[in-house]
Amino acid sequence: MVEKKSKAGVKELSPIDVYKLLPKINCKECGEPNCMAFATKIVNREVQIEKCPPLLKKENEKAYNQLKEMLKPPVKEVVVGVGAKAVKLGGKLVMYRHEFTYFNPTAIAIDVTDQMSEEELLSRIRRTEQFSYEYIGYTLKLDMIAVRSTSMDPEKFKAAVKKVVENTNLPLILCALNPNVAEAGLMAAPNARPLLYAATAENWQDMAELALMYNCPLVVSAPNDLDMLITLTKTLLAYGVQDLVLDPGTFDDEGLADTLNNFTMLRRAACKAGEELVGFPLMGVPMVAWMNKGDLAEEIIKWREAYLASMLLVRYADVLVLHSVDGWSLLPSVVLRQNIYTDPRKPVAVEPGLKIFGMPDENSPVLFTTNFALTYYTVASDIENSKLNAYLIVVDTEGSAVDSGVAGRKLTAEKVADAIKATGIEKKVKHRKLIIPGKASRISGEIEELTGWKVQVGPKDSSEIPKYLQEKWRP
Repeated sequence: MVEKKSKAGVKELSPIDVYKLLPKINCKECGEPNCMAFATKIVNREVQIEKCPPLLKKENEKAYNQLKEMLKPPVKEVVVGVGAKAVKLGGKLVMYRHEFTYFNPTAIAIDVTDQMSEEELLSRIRRTEQFSYEYIGYTLKLDMIAVRSTSMDPEKFKAAVKKVVENTNLPLILCALNPNVAEAGLMAAPNARPLLYAATAENWQDMAELALMYNCPLVVSAPNDLDMLITLTKTLLAYGVQDLVLDPGTFDDEGLADTLNNFTMLRRAACKAGEELVGFPLMGVPMVAWMNKGDLAEEIIKWREAYLASMLLVRYADVLVLHSVDGWSLLPSVVLRQNIYTDPRKPVAVEPGLKIFGMPDENSPVLFTTNFALTYYTVASDIENSKLNAYLIVVDTEGSAVDSGVAGRKLTAEKVADAIKATGIEKKVKHRKLIIPGKASRISGEIEELTGWKVQVGPKDSSEIPKYLQEKWRP
């Protein structure tokens, strides 16, 4: 947790710092037992200060404003779009994930252009909206549409944006460096609050006017020139544009090292040095892989775009623009994003209990696994794919996997025995045989002693469960 104090660095924010500015009346209107408990939750970003009704009263306005300033993240949060599909960019509190949770997952946009046929444009919108992948209990989706003007024709760009607005409610990025073209696009989406791309050294004033007129966030672009990027940012802030996104440039091949260094330096300056002029979301454009494709096959270009996107994800990009809509090339990015944006303080876990596969009866096999999400969904998928009827007991191991759970005493014979009783499995089967994971074999004897069930040590890899059940299960 950080409080931006000065360009010299940042200061740790403690619950007592917040408590001093709260009403300190322990009214419990926030749902917490006292103000100190509420302060602790604020510091952990589990609640908003607006949950404290007394703090919102006129007499506490000064304390409220002080708290807002103290809690302001080093990287400003910028909202793009309106309604339920609006995305929040930035809002980062720390540079490294192990320091604290990352908020606001990187938004992924798919591009369309104003020179595409209507059929191709609509097809890309549909594929963007319909992209969906189930991963350890989460549904992974794409977030935005980037409309690019490749014709440089205001009317064509306006028509393309209008067609996009009519066919999706996903937030938009309008990409046009010519202010006249950009304004035509904004006229077709006057209330959509798109992200406008981009203000440069040549057009910044016209773009700033458009951003203010249409109340939309603005991208600041200065490829591989951080000094110019900071100068433009300072100028735009003074001009009145407050919601900015920084584009330091995305390069592949020889420029890849500069790209990653620039993203890292910007985020380090914001989070570690408290530099307010760089404390804005960062934009990466992995689709540059398509602009330098030469004679490369499309599959190679898609692969290059995918690895560039992955590198930018771990180098602090808050929004990415991609071209490929193939599932295999998007999957690495959305899965990596999900893994990065989970809370490192809380293991990804599922609810413990009894899971039923197929139509098991009193002679069906009983297995157990842990409630670590990745373990559970892997095991569940392998049992489902086998088309076999089975019971699966999910033991509460506080989100630990099998091997680490056994090693750390999160998975014990006592917990397995408690889970057997809690699930009522003894009333559902007439046998007393339990198939345990191969990696839990060391506690097999203890399980037998505590439960009275005969233990069969199953495979270490859940992909071998179907074969194991077919060959070795006998009720």
